[in-house]
Formats: sequence, C-alpha cells, structure tokens
Amino acid sequence: MRLAARLVIAALSLVVGGAAAGCSAASGAAYAQDAARPMGSTSTPVTAMVPLSARGKTTSAGPLLQVVGAPQGVKAKEGILVDAATGQVLWARGENTERPIASITKVMTALVIIQAGGLNRQVTVPSAVTAYVAKYDAESAGLVPGQVFTVDELLHIMLVVSAADAAYTLANAYGPGLPAFVAKMNAEAAALGLTDTHFTSPDGLPYPTETSTFSTPAELVELGEIAMSYPEFSSIVDLQTYSLPAGDGHSAYSFSTSNELLGHYPGVIGIKTGYTLAAGHTLLFEAVRNGRVLIGDVLGSPPTGPSSGAQDAAKVLTWGFALPQAG
Repeated sequence: MRLAARLVIAALSLVVGGAAAGCSAASGAAYAQDAARPMGSTSTPVTAMVPLSARGKTTSAGPLLQVVGAPQGVKAKEGILVDAATGQVLWARGENTERPIASITKVMTALVIIQAGGLNRQVTVPSAVTAYVAKYDAESAGLVPGQVFTVDELLHIMLVVSAADAAYTLANAYGPGLPAFVAKMNAEAAALGLTDTHFTSPDGLPYPTETSTFSTPAELVELGEIAMSYPEFSSIVDLQTYSLPAGDGHSAYSFSTSNELLGHYPGVIGIKTGYTLAAGHTLLFEAVRNGRVLIGDVLGSPPTGPSSGAQDAAKVLTWGFALPQAG
C-alpha cells in the first residue's frame, strides 16, 4: 500500500477511535537446522537513511526534518526512529546491533502467511499446542486442541494478544510443520536483504538459546514498513480489542491488545510488542500526526513493568513529532 493510502487509513482510524504481552520461555529444542547461527555485531556502520529495499515499497519523497538534540529518558538499549516518507533516520541507538527481539518475531510470521494467502482457510488447533505452551511458559490465548478457526481469525489472535498458541497453530499449518515454516521465515528475511535477522521459532520464544532469534533496530523498521504495506496486516495491528463470536468448537472470545501505546498515545497505528528475560521489553511502532508518519522501535527496555517499552517509544515519538522541517 502506498504511503498516501496509509495516511488516509491512519487519519480515519484517529477519527473513529482516537488515539498493553509478549513471550516468555525456558530453553528448548531448535526447529530449524540452521538455528545455531550465533548472534553477533556483524553489521555495516550506521547509515543516514533506511535502505531503499524497504523505502521504495511504501514511501515517497518529502522534506527532510531538522534533527535537534535527542529524546530524553529513553532506557532502551537500542532503538531507531525513521521518517517513513523520506527514510531519514531521526534518532538511533545501536541501530545495527543484533539482539533478541521476542514477539516482534510474529511480524515475520504474519508476513509469510499473508503472502501465502488463503486467509479464509479453516485450521484446526493441533493436539500438541497445549504441551507447547506449557513447556515454554508462552503467552497464550487459551486455544484448545480440536477448535477450528480461519487463518484470518488466528492472525488477529496472534497479533493482537501476542498469542504463541495461535502462532504455533498457523506455523504448523503453513510449514507444514514448524521446521519448514521457520525455514520459510529465514528465506523471506534473506529475500528482503535482512542479513542480520534470524529466526528459530514463529513466536520469538528463546530457544534453543536466549539469543537464537534476533534482528537489529534498522532491519526491524524495514520489516515493519513492508508488513504495514499489506492492508491485511495493518488493519489488525491498530486494533485495541478483538472480539470473535462463537464458532466451530469454540465459545466467543474477546481480546485486548498487548500494545500499550494503542489508545493511549494519539496517532499510533501499530505495530508489535514483545518480552523475554534476555530481550527485555521490545516494541516496533508506527504513528501518524499532522500528515507525518514515524516508524521505529525500542529494544531492551528494562523489565520494570509491562509498559516500559511503550514509555520509551512514547518519549521517542514525542521528540520526533516536535522536530521542524529543515530549511
């Protein structure tokens, strides 16, 4: 979706609606044969703009902003803020540093599934999902084996509530099987040129080690821009709540978003939260105000409370929206 169309959608969402869980786990077995790739700082030096591979998909030319100072009080270990219209990097802290990303991983899971299509396909929750959630102490929507949902419904559950059981169910269906699906995630990352991004699960759980699934602030912005260009994705990640009527083998569900920016910070239209002990609180976000679209992320916000990532993101966004145009 072009930037102009996304601005219209974002503006409508502000008129209609105005404008808080991640993943946690113990160590376990890897799903992909290449899961042992180590995380390290092998990136190129800091650049001035988001790479054209991402920018060309969703953005257009526009005036640059005059960067004055830096956001204050941000506790995240790494992060970045980008003007989505120009690709101008407004603020960065370790933008090319590889680190665990927790449930932001589900953005790639959703992208692979949306690209594959079949969102009206019916999928049965597999019997292994209960043991999976219990083994890894994962964030769950309480799905029960044998229940039937459409792919679109499972995408909503996965992205709104950050449910690992929904991610497991989708990956199992679209691999088929988790090893094949994780391989597809890594193949998509390679195709997008995300050379410092690697996945070992569809949900961001920390196995086989705490740092096996990782990315960088800069590459997550690229991934976020691409995912937000799909209306099937962007229409989900700005929802504050999601209600699902009773269906095949399941009662009615009602979920609230794990993204504490939504409904609390004016203009936010997504994208995805995360949390593990190693990753800390992570948040990939996008917001629009007065025609300006900013996209960014904060990684490694301290585990002082579930809203620490949102607090860091709000400080970064407030600073970014106050920047004047250059010249």
